[in-house]
Parts: sequence; C-alpha cells; structure tokens
Amino acid sequence: MRVVVQRAKNASVTVNKETVGQIEHGLMLLVGVTHDDQMDDVKFIADKVANLRIFEDESEKMNLSLLDVGGQILSVSQFTLYGDCRKGRRPNFMAAAKPDLAQELYEAFNQELRDKGIVVETGVFGAMMDVNFTNDGPVTLIVES
Repeated sequence: MRVVVQRAKNASVTVNKETVGQIEHGLMLLVGVTHDDQMDDVKFIADKVANLRIFEDESEKMNLSLLDVGGQILSVSQFTLYGDCRKGRRPNFMAAAKPDLAQELYEAFNQELRDKGIVVETGVFGAMMDVNFTNDGPVTLIVES
C-alpha cells in the first residue's frame, strides 16, 4: 500500500457536483493499493497513519498524532499512485491492484481507522472525483508498507 498523507485544515470530495465527503482539521489521504497487498499491509498503514506525530504541540513541535488532536480523515482511493513513469510519457499502471482487490482493501483500511475511533469520510471508489483541501503547513508525507 502507498498512502499520501497531507495534514489538512479542511478537505472535501465531490462527485457529480455533490459533496460526498468532508472534514475539518485532520488528514487528507490518497490511498493506493498494489496487487500483492494483504490485510497485514492494511493494518500496518492504518496504525502508522493514526499514530504519525505530525501535529504541533504547545511548543510548536510535531509531537502529536491525529488521535491526540481528535482530527478526522478524508480518504480517497487513488490507483494512480502506482503509475510508473520511468519509461515513455504515458504512465504504466500494471502495479495497481485490480479493482475488486483494491476496493476490498481500501474499505478494510478505512474500517481499521474507524475502529480506532477516527471519523473517516471517503470519496466514491472508482468515480471521477474533485478533491479540495487546504494543506496545513504544508505537511505532506508518503507512507508505504
């Protein structure tokens, strides 16, 4: 799994001009699944994301996790995270999981986060989505299993 983690002041996702997910203060996640990912990957990444110390404490040091600050998550599936751009000019998406596996693990990932007590909003798997957010910091990290 590969997840782009972005600390956000706010975030929303729209499908067909309708807002389907929206958060205030937390993390904007772009979530990619590759063909050999399994539940161990889902659990590892969910635990890592929930506990990353990327929010400031009273001393303005990144010492607090999403769980510590009571933040929310907007999680958007993103198969293009596994686009290989090393050759030619058109990305190769062969490393991305097939939709059935990707959706199963993406939904399991979101449920793992919810099981930790985190509010998780999502886009619509496989849909064309418009994502808006305000990156706080900016802070952007890539987490991989």
